[in-house]
Parts: sequence; structure tokens; C-alpha cells
Amino acid sequence: MRNIISLNCNWRFIQQNVGLPEKLPEDWQTVSLPHTWNAIDGMDGNGAYDRGTYWYAKEFATPKQPLAGGRVYVEILAAGQQATVYVNGTEVTYHEGGYSTFRADITDLCKADGENLLVIACSNEYKDSVYPQSADFTFYGGLYRGVNLISVPDAHFDLDYYGGPGLMVTPKPCEECKGATFEVEAFVTNPDENFTVLYSIKDADGREAASAARPADDTKTTIYVPDVTRWNLDDPYLYTVTATLQRRNEAYDEVSARVGVRSFSVDPDKGFIINGMETPLRGVSRHQDQLYKGNALSKEDHYHDAELIKELGANTIRLAHYQHNQYFYDACDELGFAVWAEIPFISVFNADPAAHQNCISQMKELIIQNYNHPSIMFWGVSNEILIGGISEQLVENHKELNDLCHQLDPTRLTTIAHVTMTPVESPIHNITDIESYNHYFGWYGGKMEDNGPWLDNFHKVHPEICLGLSEYGCEGIITYHGPNPACKDYSEEYQALYHEHMAKVLDERPWMWSSHVWNMFDFGCAARDEGGVAGRNNKGLMTMDRKTKKDSYFIYQAYWTTKPMVHVCGRRYAQRAGETTEIRVYSNQPTVALYLNGKLVEEKSAEKVFVFTVALAEGSNIVLAVAGDVKDSITLEKVEKEPSIYVLPEVNERNEGVANWFKLAGDLDLSAPMEFPEGKYSIKNTFEELAKCPEALAEASEAFKLAMNMTMAPGEGMWDMMKAMTMEAALEMAGSLCPEGFAESVNAKLIKYDIVE
Repeated sequence: MRNIISLNCNWRFIQQNVGLPEKLPEDWQTVSLPHTWNAIDGMDGNGAYDRGTYWYAKEFATPKQPLAGGRVYVEILAAGQQATVYVNGTEVTYHEGGYSTFRADITDLCKADGENLLVIACSNEYKDSVYPQSADFTFYGGLYRGVNLISVPDAHFDLDYYGGPGLMVTPKPCEECKGATFEVEAFVTNPDENFTVLYSIKDADGREAASAARPADDTKTTIYVPDVTRWNLDDPYLYTVTATLQRRNEAYDEVSARVGVRSFSVDPDKGFIINGMETPLRGVSRHQDQLYKGNALSKEDHYHDAELIKELGANTIRLAHYQHNQYFYDACDELGFAVWAEIPFISVFNADPAAHQNCISQMKELIIQNYNHPSIMFWGVSNEILIGGISEQLVENHKELNDLCHQLDPTRLTTIAHVTMTPVESPIHNITDIESYNHYFGWYGGKMEDNGPWLDNFHKVHPEICLGLSEYGCEGIITYHGPNPACKDYSEEYQALYHEHMAKVLDERPWMWSSHVWNMFDFGCAARDEGGVAGRNNKGLMTMDRKTKKDSYFIYQAYWTTKPMVHVCGRRYAQRAGETTEIRVYSNQPTVALYLNGKLVEEKSAEKVFVFTVALAEGSNIVLAVAGDVKDSITLEKVEKEPSIYVLPEVNERNEGVANWFKLAGDLDLSAPMEFPEGKYSIKNTFEELAKCPEALAEASEAFKLAMNMTMAPGEGMWDMMKAMTMEAALEMAGSLCPEGFAESVNAKLIKYDIVE
């Protein structure tokens, strides 16, 4: 039988590119896996993080083989982003892609006696042919998921095909009865006529529900199970399918998968349907990193994340923007989420055929390794890949990836996350089965009230397309507060107001097949520096350390859960000035009573959001909300002047800058014609092209900073990700944040400069 041996303890690591050692280096640092060298600098706000090629080394004893001819594999569960593996000085495999499992047969290199030296060179350096190229998150380096040895007999379930488990199970419910068919296929290496594959299907209580046997060279079969319990989002019932490789009276190898019986579909007017029931998918996106751990998480970390999302009331998770840990997919299977799983084909398109082949390889690994998970229902082919524009090759590459998904897995749907500027009419539409948009109206562009009309218009223009909202959100930093929250003030209050609006927009549109808040947790992005918290994207409903649920977390709990809840907002806005102050309460109950210092202020009926105005007494005040049997309270202090730390200084500076640019007639030329003289720069040029003329780039960067509050300069911020964007596209993304005539005015400034070849 196979023996899986963890190699996670006592590695030697050096954060230098010293080359291949001949023996175990005694002077290297001792670490245990999972491990990343970017656990601190990947999010610490210093503007960069260490991207290099560094070395891990460990000795291991050759596993004892009970049977002659047995094989030994090394299994790397993930290595960011490229890795070369050596055993006893010989290279055994090289892998590109930082998020998937890969293996190598090392049998012939292992010593009969004594210790073997396993060395792995990991690199998170930029490589032109490997995705992600550039994106809004940190590319952590290291062996951040662990390493195993797998010892198997000569005949065994396959370990060589794209890191897969060697077993595929496809449960299909029978609509005319209460049973289901389980289409099963095992993949056997080196079988002969003496081998048989025995299948067993057990229910959640461990009782065998059905079984079958097949010759080892023809393993595919269909097994009928009567009276099945279906897997659904509220009751994720799991069956265990085990395949045993049997030789006469001896079991040689065994693999298993937990699976669920469910049917699902998506309709442009009815939205998502599971087991015949219309069920709008409402949930979050998730990045895998945590504060000062990077992406080197334990099993407990992954399960805790999933439990926090379940507590929120979400029923779907978009796993951005890469293959996640098997532990997290297992948690989704157990807790009941509809999962969107995707590859890191994101933001920057590389026309090099080698880069496309890397997409194909990562898609194969994603699907083959995760085929059996019932929670996964959608394969994502790309994210915001039109930031740098569109081309015929880009469209064709998407078609090929979409076809590949259906070839490997005809049971699931393909999807895509469009960048907000993707035109309503575009050749990128109608490639995948279903589609979604990333929209940040009310943060990066426009106002939050633009969301509903945009969605309705798209649905009207494209009634045949199943539409979702794959990203939406805004920054919320729990230090910043005030009585008049506004876009780009980074306050917890504005984030809460934004999500109040969005939760209602989505609740009123059940035809939208899915929505995914960006993001469940704050996450690391070393290139970011905004809102006074550098090195991170702070759009999470929870902080990166998982310690604090922002007020915005609770508006979704009010909409998405049935267990009685009530939450008083503003507990971190603890010191307040003014004669009166507003108290906002979220609850899924029909009425809320508010008490101030033990006295009833008012009882209100409302839908999810209850707003009260109170006059605080001098000093400390207790605010209590009661909704049926549930209660919540906060303590507030009335002060003469609110702390200066409540307002980010650059917010006032930016607002003044916007006013100067937008309102001064000399700068805002409403009559400027939109002209594009030959040989002159214009808003149709990319930032990368504008960078050849420092004066032109300075004009464009100032406008972009004022409109979007993001820096666009080589080596700063999101430059690598967005340098292929045109100024025209950036202004389109800003939308109504820019007043009438702003684009014309910017263009008039740019056409003063000659194009530099």
C-alpha cells in the first residue's frame, strides 16, 4: 500500500542564490514547512519585497519497500513561483506556476542505505512566460504548502499526470428517481492481468451504499446508488468513493475522494439554480495570505477562513486569483459553498506563445487536481485581462482555454471576470458559459448609485448572457471615522455605506447568477501605498490578521443569514463631537429598539438598516440595540473635538487638489476639442508610451492621481500592472469622478508634446 511521508520538518534554507550544495549545509537557517521568505516584507509597506531564487535542503531516508519494484515520488504541494528539484545532486524536475501540486519519480536516484539529499531551488522572480506577470497582490516565494514522499508499489494509481489523484468521480442525480449514478474511473500505472480495481461508495455515516469491480486496464464504470442524499449549500452531504488496486487477495494501492451529488445550472433570468431551486449566489472573494504569515498557512488557518465566511452567511467564494490549497477546497466541500476556481491569467497579457502554454498547463493542473470537489462549479479563465487592450490573439487564446476546460470537464461551467472598461459590445463576450464584471463604481470611478443602472442596462442589451459581479468593494481602514463619510476618505463608515447600497442592489436583482465582495480579508500587495496603510489592499470585510470584523461585514450578515443578529455600527468611532450623532444598526430582525444610557430612544421598523439620531450626554455613553432576543452595545464618549487621527491628512489635500484642477477655468477647458494630431501624444496613448516623455507623463499622472487617488509612475504602485492602459481607458474607469470636459482638458494638455520614438 502507498505510504505518504511528510517532509515538512527541519529543512535548511538560505535566502541567497548560492547554487546547488553537495551535502546538507549546516550553516543554513533551519525552517519547517509551510514557509515563505516574504512573510514580513510581502505586506510591511516598504514598497517592495524580496523576489529571488533561494534554496531549501533536507535529508531523507529511502522508504522501505515491502514489495520488489516499488517506486518513490517526491510531491511538492506548491512552490512559488518556479522550482527546480534535485535529489543527490541530479535535477529531477522543473515546474512553472506557483499554486499547484507537482511530483517526480525519484526511485532510481535514492540510495539503498543512508541519507538522501533533497534540494529545491524556489524562485519568485519575474519570468516572462509564467503567470501571473503582474497583479494587485504579492507573489510570495517559498515552499508554502509542504512536501511529501510517496512510496508505492510498482503497480499503483497514477502519480504522473499533472499532479492529479488518479481517480475521477462524476456523480449524476437521476431526476426521475431518488438515486444517482456515479461515473468512476481510476488510472493505474503498470497493471497486468492479475490486477483488479475495486470501488466502494460509502455514505456520510460510513455505511457502504454501493460497490463495483473492474479490470485494472479498463477501469471506467458506472455505479448506481439508490436513495441518495444530495449535496447542497445548506446541507453539504458527502459520499466517500474509494478505489482499491487489488492483486488476488492483496490490496496494493488505494485512493479515495469525497464527492457530492448535485445538479446545477445558470439562467440569464433566473440566476443560479442548484438541485432545481433558484438560489442567487452571494458571497466573497478570498486571497490566501494572512498577516505576517504570508501564504504559508496551516490547515487550521484555511478552515478558520472558511468558517468566518460561513458565519458571514455567504454561499459562494471566488478563489482569487490562482489555485488554492486542497485544505480550503475540502473546507468548502464540507461547509457548503459554490466555488469559482481560476488560474492566474490576470491583468497583463503576454502574446508570447510560451506564456499561453503556461496558461494551458496551469488550467490542466487546476482541473485535474480538483475535479472531484463538489463545491467547485465554475472554472475561471482570466481576470481583468483587457487592462492593456484587446487583440485577436487574446480572443483566440480565451477560446482555446474555454474549449480546454470543457474537454477536461464537461460537467462544470466556464466563467470570466471582465475589467470594468470592457465594452458592453466586445468580442470577448459569449466565449465562456457565464460572465462577470469587476466594478468599483463608488470607489475607483463613478458613484455607488451607478451600479444598479449599469447592471440593468447590460442585462437589457445582452439578455442571453448570464451576468454576475465578480468584484466590487472599497477601502475601509478602521482608524478613520467621521460624521460625513465620502468616497476616497478610507473611513470605516464610507465602506459600510457603500456595502449597504450594494447589498440592496444585489438583493433586488436575483437574476444575477453571482456576486463576490472584493475582498473577504485585507491582503498583501507590496506595491500599494494608499489610505495610510501601505503594502496591503484594505478592501476586506475583515482585517488581514482576522482579528476585526469591520462594520461592512455585518450588513451582509443581516442580508444573508437567518439566525437572529443585531450589530451597532461605529464602535471604533468612539469619540464624537456635536450636539447629536447618528447611530446605524444592522439586523435581520423586523424591529430594533435603541437605548441610550438605559433609556429608550426609539423603536423602529426597517429593512436591514436602522438609523437613529441621539444626543450624547457629557462623558461616557452606553448605546444598546435590542432586536427580539438579540442585543448589541457600544460605548461612546462625547468630546469637544474629535481626534485628528480619525481623518487621513491626504484626504483633505486631495480634495483641494481636485477642486483646483476641476474648478479652475484655466485648467478645465470645457470647449477643448477632442483632437489627435499625428505625431502628438493624446489620451489614446498608454502610460508606458507617455513615459518616454517625462512632461507628458507628468500631466497624465497628475490627472490620474486626482481622479483615482493612485500613483502612475515607473517603479511605483500599480505601474507594472497598468502601464499598458491608455489614459482614455483610465478616465473611462474614473467615470463620473471626472466632471464634464475633464477628458478633453487632459487631452488638450497632452497634444502639446511630440511623441518620442
